[in-house]
Order: sequence, then structure tokens, then C-alpha cells
Amino acid sequence: MQPMTELEAETLRDYYGKFARLEAAGTSPIYTAWAEGVAADDEILSLLLELPRPKRQANLLFGAARHLGAGEGSYADLRAWLLDHWAKVRELMLARSTQTNEAGRCATLLPALARVPGPLALIEVGASAGLCLYPDRYSYRFTVTEAAGSSGSDSEKSATLDPADGPSPVVLECVLTNSTVPDHLPEVAWRAGIDLNPLDITDADQREWLTSLIWPEHESRRERLLAAASVAAADPPHLVRGDLLDTVETLLAEVPAGTQPIVFHSAVLAYVDAEARARFASLMQSRDDVVWISNEGAGVLPDTRAQLETLGIEPDGRFVLSVDGQAVALTGPHGQSYVGIAVIP
Repeated sequence: MQPMTELEAETLRDYYGKFARLEAAGTSPIYTAWAEGVAADDEILSLLLELPRPKRQANLLFGAARHLGAGEGSYADLRAWLLDHWAKVRELMLARSTQTNEAGRCATLLPALARVPGPLALIEVGASAGLCLYPDRYSYRFTVTEAAGSSGSDSEKSATLDPADGPSPVVLECVLTNSTVPDHLPEVAWRAGIDLNPLDITDADQREWLTSLIWPEHESRRERLLAAASVAAADPPHLVRGDLLDTVETLLAEVPAGTQPIVFHSAVLAYVDAEARARFASLMQSRDDVVWISNEGAGVLPDTRAQLETLGIEPDGRFVLSVDGQAVALTGPHGQSYVGIAVIP
């Protein structure tokens, strides 16, 4: 094995420091403390540096530790536990990946999906267990904020959207700004997903892995995941193991006649190298028969960042929802908010 360089160690130290400050701070005190601890811990950093680069992520380390039984206490407690159980943690981190399956993101996909005439054929790239393939089977509670009017203050109103057969056990809440509430749920005739390692939502261990990836304090997200899992398990999705570039065309060829193909993804392309992202974007834009919906970090697709800069918009850590390459909204990472920035064509 090649010796680890000081540069690699400092890069990893900086990554965990930024994770604490920019991602965990304000939303998970436990992960904030743990990431700060790792950033200052040469021994734990040296263990992480023995892993392939994609396997050094904070979410993967912390999720694996909690999955294997680490308590949600102080960093000192975590450190002692990691040193005692590192062989098992390492094995799990090498075998698994961060496949957080946040059904809540359907709330921010819905405004785009509802504008596409159905019936729809959904293909999700990076589907994990496929929980985002059921936007038609969840209930939505939207809070709509309107800009200040003559009264000089913002106003709010709420709206509810349920499946045709009644309220769903999965209720997704989202604040809409600069947007109207969709007037219907999409008609989905066919659904499929692609993942390098698709998860079987009916398998107890794989379902438990998904819950381990949810941050400690986020109990409502954990409850939502389990409710969405019950919906998906009642009608398991068609998931295909494969790479996005090699597999999406194969699935598109399976789309039933008379349906509108939609390829979508959320928080996936950041895990793909820049060349593959560019090739995938080019492929999607070359398919006039496909509606492409992207919900990714602002810097993931170069065109997205350029569009925001032209508009003078700062994403402030939010995702960018784009339709056919055109940025249309800033969205909360867990589907909690949607701020329209353009009119969807």
C-alpha cells in the first residue's frame, strides 16, 4: 500500500471540518460534534485514509457505526467504540454506500411532475430502494408563502393534496414560495429505477441500513421512511442494477407505448465524476422524447451554477431543481422547501 501523504490527511481533515460547519451545524448536534472530533483526530483519520476515497464520507462512517451499535453520545464515546470495532466498521463501509432514500423529495419534484401530461413512465437514476418512485401514492401538505402586499407583511395559506383513494400513511410537508400548489397528483403508469446497488425494501437488514443513514435527531424523517417503505413494499418497484450511462437507455427502451418517459434524480450526480456527469447531461438533452428532472447541488452541473450566477441567485446550501437543463427552483435537501426561480416551460 502506498503511504498516505500529509496532503491527503489535510484534505480529509478539512472535509470533516467543513461537514461539521456547513452540513451538520444547526441540524445535528451529534454529527457536528463527531465530525469536529474526527477532524482533530489523527488516529481516526489514518484509519479512514486506508479506505478508498469514496468510502471516507462522514455519512458513511457515522451511519455504519450506528448501524453496528455505536451509541449516540459524545465524540469520546464514539472514538473508543470505533477503535474497538474498526474491523467490522471497515467491512461495512466497504460493502455499503450512502444511499439515503428521502421520500420527502417527492414534494419538491411534484410541481414539475404535475406539469407533464400523463400517463407517466418514471425512471429514477440512483433509486436506492425506490421510495421516490411513488409520488402518486403520498399525501402532501403545502404551506404557500406569498410576498408582502399592501399590508407590508408576508402571508401564508395551506393546501392539501391526497391520492384519489384517500389520504396516504406518508404525509410530505413542504413550504412553497413563488409557486402555486399542483392541482393534481401525477398519473404514473410505469415506474423503474437504476442503482449500482439497489436495495430491497422488503429485506429487514437493508431497510434498517436506510434508517441508520438518517441523522440521529431526525426522528420525523425516520418515521417517514418507514411509512414510505410500507407503501413501496406493498408493490415493490422494478429496480435494475447498473451504471446510469449504461442502463438508462435500456430502461427507456422498456417504457410502455402511450406514456411520457421522465428521467429524474436527486442528490445522485455528486457521486459521479465530472466527465460522466457531462456525458449523462448530454444524453438527456439529446432525447427530445424524455423529460429530464434534476434535483442536485448547485455545483454539480456546470450549466446550473452559471444560470444561478446570471440571475444573481445564491443557493445557500439548497438543491437546484432543473427541468430539461433549465433551473426552475431552489429546494430543501429533504424536500422541506421549494422556491421558484423560473417558469417551467
